[in-house]
Amino acid sequence: MVNREDGRDLVPISDLLSYRLSRTSSALSRSAALRYRREFDVSLGEWRTVALIAADPTLTLNRLARRAGLDKAQMSRVVRGLVERGLVNRTEGAGRSRQLALTEAGVAVYRGLIGAANERDAAFAALLSGEELRVLDRALEKLADLALSLEQQEREGLNDV
Repeated sequence: MVNREDGRDLVPISDLLSYRLSRTSSALSRSAALRYRREFDVSLGEWRTVALIAADPTLTLNRLARRAGLDKAQMSRVVRGLVERGLVNRTEGAGRSRQLALTEAGVAVYRGLIGAANERDAAFAALLSGEELRVLDRALEKLADLALSLEQQEREGLNDV
């Protein structure tokens, strides 16, 4: 065991909360990706893109990329693939912007995907008691708030360099 300068033990990576959450999130994403590819022939990125467009039909590529946490070039490739497959349409918006919308085929795929996602979510929720779900929900909110705050601090620190 390695100690800090103050004599306290350092926690190994396998015990770090952030590492454990990341591994759990990755496992959840990988299993979802396999199911969504098998049942609907979409990647996880395509699923998330379809779901975000379904939730907000006024999205432009820039806003979609921000919501998905991807850079504009990555999102542009995902959207281009969905357009080529006939799942998404681009329509002219204000100025040079183009709004994104699901086609009829895209809506049908979305309905299947969101149904599968809800089934998976219900299976995870069934594993926990009502109290555990409430505690988990609150803990995730707190962790997300702190993570966003730390991200902002790091961004500001980069600007100071």
